[in-house]
Amino acid sequence: MVEAGDFQEQTINVPAEAVGQRLDQFIAAQLEGVSRSRVQLLIDQGDVLVNGEHEKASQKLRGGERIVLTGEPHPAPLKATAEDIPLDVVFEDANLAVVNKPAGMMVHAGAGQNDDERSRGTLVNALLYRFKKLSSSGGDLRPGIVHRLDKDTSGLIVVAKNDRTHAALGEMFANRQMKKTYIALVSGAVEREKGTITAGVSRDPMRRTRMTVQPNENARSAVSHYEVVRRLATRFGKFTLVKVRIETGRTHQIRVHMASIGHPVVGDTLYGGAGQLTDQVAAQAAQSKAARRKADPEVLRLGRNFLHAAKLEFAHPVTGKALQLDAPLPEELEGFLKRLESESGNSRSA
Repeated sequence: MVEAGDFQEQTINVPAEAVGQRLDQFIAAQLEGVSRSRVQLLIDQGDVLVNGEHEKASQKLRGGERIVLTGEPHPAPLKATAEDIPLDVVFEDANLAVVNKPAGMMVHAGAGQNDDERSRGTLVNALLYRFKKLSSSGGDLRPGIVHRLDKDTSGLIVVAKNDRTHAALGEMFANRQMKKTYIALVSGAVEREKGTITAGVSRDPMRRTRMTVQPNENARSAVSHYEVVRRLATRFGKFTLVKVRIETGRTHQIRVHMASIGHPVVGDTLYGGAGQLTDQVAAQAAQSKAARRKADPEVLRLGRNFLHAAKLEFAHPVTGKALQLDAPLPEELEGFLKRLESESGNSRSA
């Protein structure tokens, strides 16, 4: 194995037993702590030579090749930097802040990302510019971050300004003392007016970008309480607006829980939600020869998940004061919902 250290050009000789292996797969196996995606990036950048030539990542080895790495396989650790990005601050004092995060913004960069466009524009970058100093408990990549929201989920997130507050907030999350309520629009007509989903959540072993509720030894307990707010029967299909309160904060919890009962979040294509809604009435009519000459059925697109962290309720970890903070639906969700409601012939509040 090649160990990390100060970079200098590295040479790897391919043994006979590596015949048939992919180039990127072989190199990643030879480098300590280097991912296959990092190797693929080096190859794409032209920093890998095979017998003096540039080859594709998928190139199959024949044995006996001389591979030379001319680029650093162990990039310098990424450290978050301040960026002047507008923030919607709902609450702030000397110890913490609560921010209304927009959809499309990552909370922080990933550990494997370089200091490029993929690690810019994050909530952490904006927080560092706005508040200057945050808690250090989360490390250089995640200063101030106590919990997270998915990139395409909007809404309220708590930020710690010092380590004492960070520790107290972390304990409150662990002890389920933070009341978190979300608003979601899901596909189909949810049968019950109220319900609780208790399926454990774990990483999907077949698709690592997904979570699953399939029972396995790695599943972590997860509890989601949902309540119907409104039902919509439209020419684009049936939908249910629900309020979801979560006791736990597992990755993708609401998304995977709602999908598990047959009602994925609208826009959440990862878990079976529709990326776009098609006028079903017009689509059915288009089956006739006469209708085929008409325009294509109307399509509604959202461009994000219809999931919003709408309310946070907790006791301030330093002062003990009860806080109840709200964030209204963002304009894109409000507009999308109103459009659907205008097409609904059977909507009602729960």
